[in-house]
Parts: sequence; C-alpha cells; structure tokens
Amino acid sequence: MPTSSAPPPDFYSGKLQKAQILKHDKNGEIIYKESIEVLFNPQQYTIDKTNKFASAPVLRRQSPIIQSTRGESETLSLELFFDTYTYYSSQDVRDYTIQITNLLNMGEEMNAPQICTFVWGKADINKPYFTGVIEKATTTYTMFIADGTPVRAKMNLTLREYQAPENKNAEISSADKTKRKTITSRDSLWMIAAKEYKDPAKWRILADANMINNPLDLEAGIEITIPKLE
Repeated sequence: MPTSSAPPPDFYSGKLQKAQILKHDKNGEIIYKESIEVLFNPQQYTIDKTNKFASAPVLRRQSPIIQSTRGESETLSLELFFDTYTYYSSQDVRDYTIQITNLLNMGEEMNAPQICTFVWGKADINKPYFTGVIEKATTTYTMFIADGTPVRAKMNLTLREYQAPENKNAEISSADKTKRKTITSRDSLWMIAAKEYKDPAKWRILADANMINNPLDLEAGIEITIPKLE
C-alpha cells in the first residue's frame, strides 16, 4: 500500500512498538504524522472470519436451496486501556479516547468511514497488520477525580477489514442511495441484497420495490431498482 510520507525511524524494525492506529487519506495512503499511539498495548486480540449463506424455499422440496452469497470480511476485536491518573497528571482521559472514536465519523468527501490501519510490533511496509474501518467502539470510564473528570477507561474496539476496489476509479457507494441494476442470468435477489445491504434476508425490499412476485423467476436483461435503506 502506498504511503504519503516516510514512516518514523525504526517504525518497521523488529523492536516491539507501541500499538498504533494509522489514518489513511482519500487515496488510501497512510498519514504517518496523524498516527494515534495507544497508551498501553492490548493483552490480546481476536480475528474473526465467516461466510454468508442464503436459502430460498422451492416448491415440492423438503429443504430450501442453500447458496453461498459471499465471504464476510475479517474483523479485529481488542480491548484498549487508558490511564491518565497514574501516568499523565490526571489529564482528562477523553483527550485520548476521542482520538479513536472520532474515526467512526464519516469522511467529508465520500459516504464512508475513515480507513485506518492497526499496527502492533513488527510490520511489513507492503503488508500492514490490519487495515479496515472502525465498526464499533464501546468506552467504559472506570475512575474519576473529585471534579468528575474521568481518568481511567477501557475501550472495546472492533475493526472490519477494508480492501481497496480492483477498479481504483470506482466510487465507493452505500446503501443509502437508490441505484439501478441490470439482471444477469447469475443474479438472485438474495445475492443482490447481500451485496447491497449486507443482508440476504432483505431480498423482500427488492421484490416489493420492483413488484416481483416470484423471486426465483428473475428474468435476465431486466433492470431493477435498488432502493436506499431508510
């Protein structure tokens, strides 16, 4: 992955570094000068990978047809610990947690969250440790000083894998915009719903919007509307 500036000294050395979250710009390049260093390395992390399947009932069959719709992107889950009471003169711990939760905000130039890379320890410049978007950040404040300022916190963080589109000129789209699609012989409503809405069970939205009575009788060559999710 390209980088927008040179990494700091020893960034890719074999020395165990502080875990960092690196922001990417709109071109996918890492912005090293805006890196977020966590206060304490996590004790563990979890990588989760699943597949998605869809089923459709068929007349006079005892069981539905099962189709693999797509592989789910990987997720990285970890817990971060923040303590400004012991080490940072009781500074408001939110000064540190907000740096991470702000990454949940949508980007100004595209309807998509901030792409970032989580790096911990030795990394390869051509293979960053985990690149994705923050799907969820749950912060629990566990200690306060006399005036109510929080000085300790833990954050459960989930990142979902991001892969750049094969066509670099393709625009990132989202489920809150109405689209049109020409049906091919390989398409099914549940596969389209899985791709567009991330949920094959939402095929009924497509059927209702296009007055399709039988989802198994989908004619190739017709154009359907993919309505935005409210």
